[in-house]
Amino acid sequence: MSKSTILPVTNEHGYYEIRLESIGGLGANLCGKMLGELGALSLSLNSLSFSSYGSEKRGSPVKAYIRWCAGDKPLRVNSPVTHPHILGIFHEGLIGTYPVLDGVSTDTKVILNTPLPADEAAAKHHISLGELYCLDALSIAMECHSRVNMVMLGAIAKASGFIPLDAALQLCRDSIGKKYPALIDANLKGVEQGYSLLTKAEEDRNIEPLPTGGREHFVWGYDNAPIGGINPRIGSTVSNDLSPSREGYIPLFRKENCIHCGLCDSACPDMVFQFAPGEYKGKECMVNLGLDYYHCKGCLRCVEVCPTNALVTALEKDYPEKPDFLPNQEMLPDAIAYQTAGPNSWITSDSYMDEKRVDGGVV
Repeated sequence: MSKSTILPVTNEHGYYEIRLESIGGLGANLCGKMLGELGALSLSLNSLSFSSYGSEKRGSPVKAYIRWCAGDKPLRVNSPVTHPHILGIFHEGLIGTYPVLDGVSTDTKVILNTPLPADEAAAKHHISLGELYCLDALSIAMECHSRVNMVMLGAIAKASGFIPLDAALQLCRDSIGKKYPALIDANLKGVEQGYSLLTKAEEDRNIEPLPTGGREHFVWGYDNAPIGGINPRIGSTVSNDLSPSREGYIPLFRKENCIHCGLCDSACPDMVFQFAPGEYKGKECMVNLGLDYYHCKGCLRCVEVCPTNALVTALEKDYPEKPDFLPNQEMLPDAIAYQTAGPNSWITSDSYMDEKRVDGGVV
């Protein structure tokens, strides 16, 4: 067996730990498994990897944990990683919604998927500790026709400072090439681009920590858990924001082409389309008002079934939800529809419309 890689830093137990924060659909679970294999097979380390997630629905939170130690040291700890040496954040929309930055220290290398330059991302998300590395993994994946997780794999290898690019590429060949040979070249390119396009924020970042916004974060153990194990947080799917699960594309609604057949609503898995009583060709019917993009995860099934091209595929980045200009300024009609689209009483209960929607319920 080859000599075990010397880890640059470890915790008091001699472990090097990685945590991946993501949502369902971006491939963090597979990326975590691959990093576990990489540690054991390429770096000759003792390695452990596992994931934590609820339903396997796209858009739901996912965490992946990887723990490495020297090859001559037993590895018997299988608890979640709370103070990672590497923290990979697959979607920046998680910051502020979930405590994904918990446990970050001066020893942590944070890899963030964001279109923002590294210094701007640090200021926006109040990332003051550790080393911050950024890349637009989604755009790279779309350009390479690879998966976001492969781009992040390359970025993690680069940020680590000790994972060779060749090892990451070989891991990609072994894990994906055998099962999906037609996809291997695109994903190899994604790993390479993630490795080469990663940028680092400046060392001096005098930034206040991210405010909690009044939300409580519970840390429960045997001595302070609720009696009977009752979870007092009220859950509701009405609060589930699926927009982070989109992978760069959205369906655009062209109202003038719509015949209000309802096929889009039948095909939609997430009740995105809004219908209201109206009139079409002189007859009363339920009229399609368009999409609730808060709940749209970008699966594009509606585009596939639409018989009149009333729904077409578009790049989400071309239609920002929060424009910096007034609606009466010159802009595309489709852009107006996207920017002003939102939930109303036809898709969600009126009682929620004036409340702040957060994960786990309305507060």
